[in-house]
Amino acid sequence: MSVTTFHETDVLRRQDPELAEILLGELARQSTTLQLIAAENFTSPAVLAALGSPLANKYAEGYPGARYHGGCEIVDMAERLAIERAKTLFGAEHANVQPHSGSSAVLAAYAVLLRPGDTVLALGLPYGGHLTHGSPANFSGRWFDFVGYGVDAETGLVDHDQVRHLARNHRPKAIVCGSISYPRHVDYAFFREVADEVGAYLIADAAHPIGLVAGGAAPSPVPYADIVCATTHKVLRGPRGGMILCGAELAERVDRAVFPFTQGGAQMHTIAAKAVAFGEAAAPAFGVYAHHVVANARVLAAHLAAEGLTITTGGTDTHLITADPAPLGVDGRTARGRLLAAGLVLDCCALPHGDGRGLRLGTAAVTTQGMGEPEMERIAALLAAVLKEERDPAGAREEVRELTGGFPPYPG
Repeated sequence: MSVTTFHETDVLRRQDPELAEILLGELARQSTTLQLIAAENFTSPAVLAALGSPLANKYAEGYPGARYHGGCEIVDMAERLAIERAKTLFGAEHANVQPHSGSSAVLAAYAVLLRPGDTVLALGLPYGGHLTHGSPANFSGRWFDFVGYGVDAETGLVDHDQVRHLARNHRPKAIVCGSISYPRHVDYAFFREVADEVGAYLIADAAHPIGLVAGGAAPSPVPYADIVCATTHKVLRGPRGGMILCGAELAERVDRAVFPFTQGGAQMHTIAAKAVAFGEAAAPAFGVYAHHVVANARVLAAHLAAEGLTITTGGTDTHLITADPAPLGVDGRTARGRLLAAGLVLDCCALPHGDGRGLRLGTAAVTTQGMGEPEMERIAALLAAVLKEERDPAGAREEVRELTGGFPPYPG
């Protein structure tokens, strides 16, 4: 079923044709360009149906069975379903599905475990740390004293010796593990060991790998971390939003930190869509998908390396790749602009060493579309040809249009 039909675009066209054209334009953009942003994916029509449902009309401050508004009997069922599905999917004792985003989830986690001025150890921003891991422009950097650990100069892997050394010297109240651009699995057992050694809480920011965890294609942080923060989009293929997983001993504190401390009314249509996504991720087909995402990423990374780009850490264990285009004679920002003009949509990212910017790309969305190894090889060749200026962006754009035409994200 096509998304345009599913969302009854004709109704919107009659009432607000200007906005209808904007929505159709975005659908056309997504369908005719390569979506290589590591944090993006295509949700199912069922997820979109929940997002556009009458649950959007309901105010539901509080939690199931304890709302501040009447008439929540039905939406309580939706939230309970999302909670139970999340707990089962990830093997967690408690799940809070109300956070509006991954950043909201991290804010709530800090509210549970920290007080302003506490010391926190997290991956430094130049090495792939998130804004909520101590950026001075973010609440985290203003309220807490962040100490950043880095990566090994040669391998690009997290420097475990440095992590242990900094933890012993600074005695942080919490340690955060996780990144927005680290292509390898996190060693959660190591971080748990260090946290226990210095008496720190362990927070896993699993926004990127949580979908792979759901599909059995990445290790789970749940057995190791005191609190796991995650998003429900990216590889998980749900609506844009966040969630928190934790043990029973922190459940009540986590719930209070989300509401009423950091958020107001829950977005019940989004929570219903999360329930749909959790249900989809529990099916065997999702495990096949998650492993296919990783396989595609490894193939794409290998072909990009063969084309001359420098691949951070020499490859990937996950859905994302970070690469330095400098060997092709172009910096990251310039490369991103050229590629965008050619219909390859991806991000810039910090590189582990120096001030240069690299490229961050992922395979979640193109894998959802049904692409495989032949398409990964073709994408790598096209990307490199554009950066080497062997192909002009207009000509490459036509090839992208032809390629995506065979893999529509929403057929019909």
